Amino acid sequence: MRKLKLDELKRASVDEFKAQDKLPVAVVLDNVRSMHNIGSIFRTSDGFAVEQICLCGITAQPPHREIEKTALGATQSVNWTYYETPLQAVEQLRKAGYRIIAVEQAENSTMLNEFTPLDNEKYALIFGNEVNGVSDEVMQHIDACIEIPQFGTKHSFNIVVSAGIVLWDFFAKMAM
Repeated sequence: MRKLKLDELKRASVDEFKAQDKLPVAVVLDNVRSMHNIGSIFRTSDGFAVEQICLCGITAQPPHREIEKTALGATQSVNWTYYETPLQAVEQLRKAGYRIIAVEQAENSTMLNEFTPLDNEKYALIFGNEVNGVSDEVMQHIDACIEIPQFGTKHSFNIVVSAGIVLWDFFAKMAM
């Protein structure tokens, strides 16, 4: 087996990416501290062609070299907006017809493997702060909560790993 060279991957240009159909998902970053995490989520969001990213609160905004270290240019392809608070993002997304879903460990959460996105629905997936998770204020305004099943000794995944798992699952269930 031979690895493909970059020119064989036939990746879209930024303009082609912006014009293509998107996964009907918005990623909301609720006070994410690490710029490397932010950049990695941009790159993952580009890979799954999400509609947009909402950067909220203390979440840093491009352009910033620490974000670009891991984004590798995805800040140019993925649409993003900054909101002073995550609740402002949630309110705007709800007005735009998105179903608001926290990715969090919570009472009555639905395990990701048991969640089925509905056809013709748009979803806003909220990923929380690396230490405190999705803010309590936002948790009072969600439509549902998804939890990633875990079986080890640690109580959580890194936010980037969580975003990759959840976005892949939504892509697999909605786009295939």
